[in-house]
Formats: sequence, structure tokens, C-alpha cells
Amino acid sequence: MKKHIFLLGFSMILLSCVIKDPKPEECVIQNETIIHIKEGTSFDIVFSDNQGDHYYINRGLERGLILDSLNAKVLNKTVTLHLPKLLGGVVTSEYIAQLSVDNEVVFTEFD
Repeated sequence: MKKHIFLLGFSMILLSCVIKDPKPEECVIQNETIIHIKEGTSFDIVFSDNQGDHYYINRGLERGLILDSLNAKVLNKTVTLHLPKLLGGVVTSEYIAQLSVDNEVVFTEFD
């Protein structure tokens, strides 16, 4: 019985970490200076900030984003990131739901 309760609890935690259709009000907004952009796994685009943190656009290359274009727009600039909250808002993901620079939205998942 204890094993079933543990598995149920573990499953609920995993489901709370799935990011699907994020909303602006479910995000933390952070300003970061991007110093490196690269292709990640599964067509992701990975952004590194000047503090060593990494953020990603899920399947960004499949969504039509181009690394050279992103480098020109955001490299060595301060960007605004919308990062979905996880686990009831206790943890912030590294998943980028929206990225903007100089008040121009470069990427968004918001409707």
C-alpha cells in the first residue's frame, strides 16, 4: 500500500513539471544578459547568461527560429524572459515561454 501511495505522489510531482500551454500569469519574469546561444538536444535553442545559468526554447529550431538571427538580436544584450513556474510556483523552470529584447517580442508561446 505504501508503495502505491509513493508512486501516486511521485507521478503527481512529475505531472506538475510538465509545461503545456503556459500563461503569462503563470510565469516569473527575469532580465538576463545573454552571452552564448547554441543548438541543444531535440532542436532546442539554449541561451546562457553571464552568471552561468541556461535557458531554452523547446524545439526552437523546428519552430522556425534561426541561430544566426537570434545571435544578431540578443547576443550580449539584456533580454526579458518569461519562465513558467513549477511545483505550485515554488520552482521556476528554465523553459522560455517568451523572450523579448528592447520591448520587441522575439519569441512567444502566448496567444
